[in-house]
Amino acid sequence: MGNQGMEELIPLVNKLQDAFSAIGQICNLDLPQIAVVGGQSAGKSSVLENFVGRDFLPRGSGIVTRRPLVLQLVNHNTEYAEFLHCKGRKITDFEDVRKEIESETERLTGANKGISSVPINLRIYSPNVLNLTLIDLPGITKVPVGDQPPDIEYQIRDMIMQFICRDNCLVLAVTPANMDLANSDALKLSKDVDPQGQRTIGVITKLDLMDEGTDARDILENRLLPLRRGYIGIVNRSQKDVDGKKDIKVALAAERMFFLSHPAYKHIAHCMGTPYLQQVLNQQLTNHIRETLPAFRSKLQSQLLVLDKEAEEYRQYQPDDPTRKTKLLLQLVQHFGLDFEKKIEGSGDQVDTVELSGGAKINRIFHERFPFDLVKMELDERELRREISYAIKNIHGIRTGLFTPDLAFEAMVKKQIIKLRGPCLKCVDMVTEELIRTVHQCTRKLASYPKLQEETERIVSTHIRDQESRSKDQVLLLIEIQLSYINTNHEDFIGFTNAQQRTREPCKKIAAGNQVIRKGWLTISNISIIKGGAKVYWFILTTESLSWFKDDEEKENKYMLPLDSLKVRDVEKTFMSSKHMFALFSTEQRNVYKDYRHLELACDTQEEVDSWKASLLRAGVYPEKAGEDGENSTTDNFSMDPQLERQVETIRNLVDSYMGIINKCIRDLMPKTIMHLVINNVKEFIHSELLAQLYSIYDQSALMDESLEQARRREEVLRTHASLKEALDIITDISTSTASVPLPPPINTSWSQTSLGSLRRAPPPIQPGKRSPSGPGAPSRGPAPPAPVPAPQVSNSNSSDALTQPSSRPSRAAPSIPRRQPPAVPSRHPH
Repeated sequence: MGNQGMEELIPLVNKLQDAFSAIGQICNLDLPQIAVVGGQSAGKSSVLENFVGRDFLPRGSGIVTRRPLVLQLVNHNTEYAEFLHCKGRKITDFEDVRKEIESETERLTGANKGISSVPINLRIYSPNVLNLTLIDLPGITKVPVGDQPPDIEYQIRDMIMQFICRDNCLVLAVTPANMDLANSDALKLSKDVDPQGQRTIGVITKLDLMDEGTDARDILENRLLPLRRGYIGIVNRSQKDVDGKKDIKVALAAERMFFLSHPAYKHIAHCMGTPYLQQVLNQQLTNHIRETLPAFRSKLQSQLLVLDKEAEEYRQYQPDDPTRKTKLLLQLVQHFGLDFEKKIEGSGDQVDTVELSGGAKINRIFHERFPFDLVKMELDERELRREISYAIKNIHGIRTGLFTPDLAFEAMVKKQIIKLRGPCLKCVDMVTEELIRTVHQCTRKLASYPKLQEETERIVSTHIRDQESRSKDQVLLLIEIQLSYINTNHEDFIGFTNAQQRTREPCKKIAAGNQVIRKGWLTISNISIIKGGAKVYWFILTTESLSWFKDDEEKENKYMLPLDSLKVRDVEKTFMSSKHMFALFSTEQRNVYKDYRHLELACDTQEEVDSWKASLLRAGVYPEKAGEDGENSTTDNFSMDPQLERQVETIRNLVDSYMGIINKCIRDLMPKTIMHLVINNVKEFIHSELLAQLYSIYDQSALMDESLEQARRREEVLRTHASLKEALDIITDISTSTASVPLPPPINTSWSQTSLGSLRRAPPPIQPGKRSPSGPGAPSRGPAPPAPVPAPQVSNSNSSDALTQPSSRPSRAAPSIPRRQPPAVPSRHPH
C-alpha cells in the first residue's frame, strides 16, 4: 500500500463512522466512502460477496436491497461479522448474517417490498479481505411491486442521490455487459453528480453472458464512453451456481481462467477480475481519504468550535446538584434583568432590524403618538365655537351681556381639560403593552426551564399591571390638579386684552425659518394612473412646504406643495393595494396638486403613516375632524349678533392660549410620570425583588427543572461534542505524510453531451496521427484512440507484480486462489 500510515486510513474512517453512529446526521459531516450503484440484477450483491468470499446477502426477485447497507471490510486474523445495532455480538455463521439483514430490513420497511433510507451498518472481519468501506444501495427500479408507492423509482433515485452527491463519496457504477452501456442508469446518475468523472469507477459484470461473437473490449479499454478512472471487468457466479452453493473461491479461480483464456481479454487479464477490483478500490479509497482528510479535519474543528461553549455550559450543569441549580438560577435572573434593561435603554447586543421594539417603541409613543392624539382630540373649531356661544348666553341668562363673561372661559377650559383623560390613559396602555411584550421577549431565553420562565413572566407582568394602575391614578390626579385652579396669571397666557386685540387683527404666522422636519420615501397613489399607476418619490417635509424628488439624490424636483391651509385625512385601503394611505387636502376647497383636490400618499405600514402624520403635525398640518369639510357641514340653526361673535372669538382665543399651556405641561409630565411609576419602577423591581418572589413561590429545585426538549438538547450536544472530539483525536493520531497515486488525467468527455440512447457498441473513429499499441498482447484492430486512460494503479512500486499484490504484508493479501503470471505487456498508454 505504500506505508502503514496509509493502510490505516480506511480503518480510521470505520472508527469515525462508529463515533458518529450515535449522533446520526446531526453534524452533517461527509465521510469518505464508496457507494455501489446499479440497476436491479446488475450483480452488485455478487461483487460484494466475492470480496468477502462468503454468501451473506439476501437473494431473490425484485428489490432485495431495500435499505442502504454500510459494509466495512476489515483485514483480521479471524473471520466473523458484527452489526452496529447489536454491537458486541460476533456472528460466525454467515447464514445468520443474511437473516439478520432481512429481519432488520423488515423491521423498518415491512415484509412487502417497502424501502427506507436508514442504513444498516455491518462490519466483516476476515483474513481474506482488504480494508474497504462500501455502501450497497437499492437497485434502480422502474415498476412498483408489493406495497411500494407509485413513485418508487423517484424515491430510490432520491435515496441514491443522497449518498452519491456528496463530494467525499466515490461512485462504483455497476453495469451488466449484456445490456447497452449507453442505457446504463448507474452511469447516468454518476454523470449527473460527477460530470468531470473524478469520483466514478466503472464495473462491467456478466461478461460471460454476452452473445457469441461479441465482447466488451472497447469498453474495458476505455474507448467507448470513457471514464477518468476507467472500467474493470468482473465475472460473477450464475444463478445456477448460487443455487448450487458453488464455492466462491472456485468461482474466483474460474473468473481468473476466463480472462486469461478469452482472446478479447487475455491481454488485459492482469487488470480484470474481483481481486484486482478489490485492490483498486482499497487503493483509490485510501488515496481519496488522504486527499479529503485535511478539509474533513477543518470542518470537524469548525463544528467542534461551534459546540464548545454550549457543551461547557451543559457539562457544568448537574441536574441533581442544588448548589449548581442555585448558581444557575441567580445567573438567569440576573441576565433577564440585564436583557430587559438593554431592551429599554437601547444598548442590547441583539438589535432588531425588522421593527421598532422596547425603548424605541416607547419613545415613539411618547413623542409621536401621544402628541398626535392630543391634537386630534383638541381641535374641533365649529363645535368649540358653538359651545362657547351657548355658554355665554346661558351665563347671561335673561340679561343681554355687555361684557365677555370669564365664567364662560373657565367652563370651556375645564371641559377641554377633561377631554385630555382619554389620550393620557391610552398612552399609559400603549407603554404597558410594550413593556409586557418586552418581558415576553426576554423570557424566551428561559425556555429551557418552563416553570422559571412561566413564573418570571407572571410575576413581572403582574407588577407591571399594578404599576399601570398606579400610573393611571397619578395621570387622573394630574388632570384633577389642572381642573382645580385655572391660572390666568401664567406668564404665557395672553389675557383678555391681548385676546380682544387678536380678534381685531388676524394672527400672523411667526416665521421661524424653513427648517427640514423629515425626509423619506412615499408613494403617490392617485396620480400618474394612466402613466403606470402609483409612483414612489423622495419627500422632504419642512416647516413651510412638502417637496418630492425623483430619488434621494434630491436633484430633480418634481413639485413643491405649500403647507398653508392643508390638513390630513385618513384614507381606507383598497382591496387592490396592500399599502396604508393618508391624504392631504386644502380647507379652502382649492386644488392641491394640478387638477387634484387631494394628494393620496401611501406607506408600507400603519406605523409609518402615524409617524408621517406626527411629522406633519409638527409642521402645522393638523388632522381633519368629523364634519369639518365645508361641503359636508351643516349650517348653524341660529345666528349670532356682532357683539356675541366678538365675545365668542375672545373666549376662543383665551381657551386656545390656556390649552396650549396645559398641553405643553401634559406632554412634558406624561413621559416623566410613566417613566417614574412604571418603567424605572419595573427595572428596580426586577433587580431587587424578583428573585425573592421566585423563592417565596417555589424552591430552586422546582424552578430549575429542565424541559424535556432541553434535556434532550443537552444530551444531544454533549454526545455530539464527545463524538466530534473523539473523531478529531482519531484523525490527529494518523499520519498521512506519504506519497499516493495521483488521479488519472482528464479525458475527453464530449460523449456525455450526446444522448446516451443514441450511442452504439462501436469503437470511436480513428484520429490521424496516433499510433496503435504493439506487443505480444496487443489487438489487431487498427490504430488506437487518442491517449486512453491508464488502468488504476495500486502501488508506487515499479515491480511487474505491483498490480496483483495489495501490500508487502501477507495479512493484506487477496484471497488465495490459483494464479498464472500474465505475460509481459508493454504499456498501453504513453507517458
